[in-house]
Amino acid sequence: MDIDLPFWLTWAVLICGAIWACDVLFLRRNRLQRLAAQTADGETVVDKEPVPVELAKSLFPVLLFVVVLRSFLGEPYQIPSESMVPTLEKGDFILVNKYAYGLRLPILGTKILDVGEPQRGDIMVFIPPHDPRYFIKRVIGLPGDRIRYVNKALYINGERLEYDYVGEVTRYHAESNSLYTAREYTEVINGVAHATHRLQNSEQAREWVVPEGHYFMMGDNRDLSDDSRRWGPASEQRIVGKAVAIWLHKDPGLHWPTFDRNRWLD
Repeated sequence: MDIDLPFWLTWAVLICGAIWACDVLFLRRNRLQRLAAQTADGETVVDKEPVPVELAKSLFPVLLFVVVLRSFLGEPYQIPSESMVPTLEKGDFILVNKYAYGLRLPILGTKILDVGEPQRGDIMVFIPPHDPRYFIKRVIGLPGDRIRYVNKALYINGERLEYDYVGEVTRYHAESNSLYTAREYTEVINGVAHATHRLQNSEQAREWVVPEGHYFMMGDNRDLSDDSRRWGPASEQRIVGKAVAIWLHKDPGLHWPTFDRNRWLD
């Protein structure tokens, strides 16, 4: 998620549109006048557009369609880390619904149409306050919520979430090139259960109050996730969209893509 594709696509559309408009308003008239003069002299001529103009006219509608599709409807992303394990694996390609939380202008992020708001338990793509890249985490706290994290359990507005122990799992951690053992639990938010992982280490109890216009975000791989516990809540103005499905998976390196993990996300 390091490449800001919407930024470059938007600029490509603007540049192609500017070249096309410049040709229509200024260049094409002079070109046609020269062709008319040559035709009057009995020469056989063809109105051949300059290569940049021809390319701009060809690319503009295609790029505009892609920008509108990615900005207002849906966009694919690839999961770059293990912070959402076991829900999302590194290498998963997910589909993000850009319409779920309202229509926003590309690059600026200004909301132009209200459609819905993030709900607790949603898996959301957003830009965090400390990094220009896209992050994906689960919405834990809404504006005004009081969040407590005690003994690896979450309390929202004084109520402890429901947890069920599943068992221990052994996984490989790519960043440290080592195996680790995690405990898997199901966690229930708003009546919907999802799996989480915890390490067997101690952690100091902490508490936060989510300010207005912000959301408290956490990864499902609780002890291997860089999230709101470190850099604070995510701003509503920097929401990208809601993750709704896994549509492809590709392991790092020379591996073929697979569709074994395809499913809708709760």
